[in-house]
Amino acid sequence: MTTSTRGTRVPAVLVLEDGRVFRGRAYGAVGVTFGEAVFSTGMTGYQETLTDPSYHRQVVVMTAPHVGNTGVNDEDPESQRIWVSGYVVRDPARVPSNWRAQRSLDEELDRQGVVGISGVDTRALTRHLRERGAMRVGIFSGNALPDEGTMLAEVRQAPEMKGADLSAEVATKETYVVPAIGEKKFTVAAVDLGIKGMTPHRMAERGIEVHVLPATATAEDVFAVGPDGVFFSNGPGDPATADHAVSVMQAVLERRTPLFGICFGNQILGRALGFGTYKLKYGHRGINQPVQDRTTGKVEVTAHNHGFAVDAPLDKVSETPYGRVEVSHVCLNDNVVEGLQLLDQPAFSVQYHPEAAAGPHDAAYLFDRFTSLMSTALMEGQRA
Repeated sequence: MTTSTRGTRVPAVLVLEDGRVFRGRAYGAVGVTFGEAVFSTGMTGYQETLTDPSYHRQVVVMTAPHVGNTGVNDEDPESQRIWVSGYVVRDPARVPSNWRAQRSLDEELDRQGVVGISGVDTRALTRHLRERGAMRVGIFSGNALPDEGTMLAEVRQAPEMKGADLSAEVATKETYVVPAIGEKKFTVAAVDLGIKGMTPHRMAERGIEVHVLPATATAEDVFAVGPDGVFFSNGPGDPATADHAVSVMQAVLERRTPLFGICFGNQILGRALGFGTYKLKYGHRGINQPVQDRTTGKVEVTAHNHGFAVDAPLDKVSETPYGRVEVSHVCLNDNVVEGLQLLDQPAFSVQYHPEAAAGPHDAAYLFDRFTSLMSTALMEGQRA
């Protein structure tokens, strides 16, 4: 149950599962919400962050102190709704100021029933999460708040992100098609594990007709599209639970169909090849993460949103049932695996978001790399 905070100074409390408490004012809807507390380092792009399905069941702390100054519009969302469980900001804009703004951010949070809190020391909260790790959190707002002991008990009863199987909760229920822009050159089957709207658009810009399939799609459903390539999207939850997606990807690898995965799709590829995955202490979230493409030596500034990673060796080429694989990209902050590339068939993945919504465009070449794999596969098929 939520109510409006518009024009009020309703008290709110944020309670972490380790007992740390932050007090502030309600922002968005009044009520109670729970999730995993994570922080995003992006200075811009809050609308794309809020509507990214990968943030399902997470309470996002914005490290930028001033949030909401460009308002909200109907053009930039990455999905049909806000997915974050809660929102934490330090200094919300009182009045949006942008020619594209159609309403304020707090109006939109309120309209969609998203419970938030403002006026808290987000710098201290971020430092706490960096030191202690991402953890469960609750935001409580209203004039009749329970005592801290009761709030803490409720937070500790909330489900954890580790072991959470969430892709089917955010993915499309029905297949839909994003047509190619201009001349159609390829057909791609995209398995929706929590896809962002800009991703099929980036492919459509390159002449790809994208068939977006539900997370529950079978290998038969994928191949029924007649794809020149197969794509596995980003998404929320623990990749250790994604056995169905792993089996579908293995079927694609067995056929040697060109394959591209991002974010959750990278973790699925890791598992399909026989690697493990693990939960990061506090994850990578934001649009300013440095990654090196080890195949070229180039360093990219990239957009991230992940709390899990692939456990693959950085210092050698690994043998797998589908051929040799190497770590193609690595995060320069902490040496986390940020990409995998098969050397004996056309398949690769990255852990970050090359669609750049929001974010820098350094990694846009990855979509071109995917089209090159499909072009080569088609030419080899014609020669055969």
